[in-house]
Amino acid sequence: MIYRIAEAEDWLAARRSGHFASADLALEGFIHCSEYNQILATGERYYKGQAGLTLLEIDETKIAPIVKREMAASRNEMFPHIFAPIPLAAIVRHFDFLADADGRFALPAALLGM
Repeated sequence: MIYRIAEAEDWLAARRSGHFASADLALEGFIHCSEYNQILATGERYYKGQAGLTLLEIDETKIAPIVKREMAASRNEMFPHIFAPIPLAAIVRHFDFLADADGRFALPAALLGM
C-alpha cells in the first residue's frame, strides 16, 4: 500500500468525480505519495497546522502502470509518484489524519504496527 495525505476539498471532489487528483498533478505531472514509514514525516513537513486532512490508503497493484518511485532530493528518499488521477476503486481505506494539541500527527489506530 501507498499513502496520500489529502486536503478536504480534494477528497470531497474525488468522492464526487470518482477519481482523486490534487494540485500537484496539474502543476508537476504527478501526485505525491508516501510509503507507510514516510507518512508522519510528510505530514510534519507539508501539512503542519492544517485541519480536515484525510489519509488515503491506496492499493498500488490496482494502479501499477501509473506509479513510479522517484528520488526526492530534499529528503534523500524514494517516494511513490502517481502519474494520473487515482480511481476511487484503488483507494481501499481512508482515515481522518489528525494532529494533537502540539500540531504533531499520529497514525490512525488501524494502521499502527503495519
